[in-house]
Amino acid sequence: MTVPSKESTLSAATTLRLPNPARVVVLVSGSGTLMQALLDAATDPGYPVRVVAVGADRDGIEGLARAERAGVRTFTVKLRDHATRDDWDTALADAVAAHEPDLVVSAGFMKILGSAFLARFGGRMVNTHPALLPAFPGAHGVRDAVDYGVKVTGATVHLVDGGVDTGPILAQEAVVVGAGDDVDSLHERIKVVERRLLVDVVARLAREGCTVNGRKVSIP
Repeated sequence: MTVPSKESTLSAATTLRLPNPARVVVLVSGSGTLMQALLDAATDPGYPVRVVAVGADRDGIEGLARAERAGVRTFTVKLRDHATRDDWDTALADAVAAHEPDLVVSAGFMKILGSAFLARFGGRMVNTHPALLPAFPGAHGVRDAVDYGVKVTGATVHLVDGGVDTGPILAQEAVVVGAGDDVDSLHERIKVVERRLLVDVVARLAREGCTVNGRKVSIP
């Protein structure tokens, strides 16, 4: 999630190239199941990513516990510990930068990021979203899809820009909405797709990079 904007603010015709293996910092706010998928993938020596740290905006969450059990460094930057939201945003950017990431992954991180953070990591940060963007952006994508009555939704992995779920799309996969689905059952099936999609996209970025031209992304 990022500050609101109607359009992508990433520059046209930019190229993202990462080293192999790429150093990745993951940001979480909850159980960390998306992050766990990356940790599991990284146990394979052939996977071109190393999760070097996991950051959160709150203490005592399962996402941090998962990282600690895997031997990954963790840090917490809480909004209430800072005088202003801008101060928190800068502190979070500093905490992430301390781990020298090549890529930042927002994996269920529920705080809105500001200009200070995006100035340092915009263009090399990815986010997952449980809907087929641009449909149903925001924090309630699954609920909104169910309420609207769509027959197909899915998962999206996209680059983070200056808008809420507006960044250029890296990959998408559809999930059929069953007649008996409620928000919880549908979300569980989408999460399975999200995990697989995130692991694949991050690996492809590390191995091959990507070129962004306006809203279009090309991964060789």
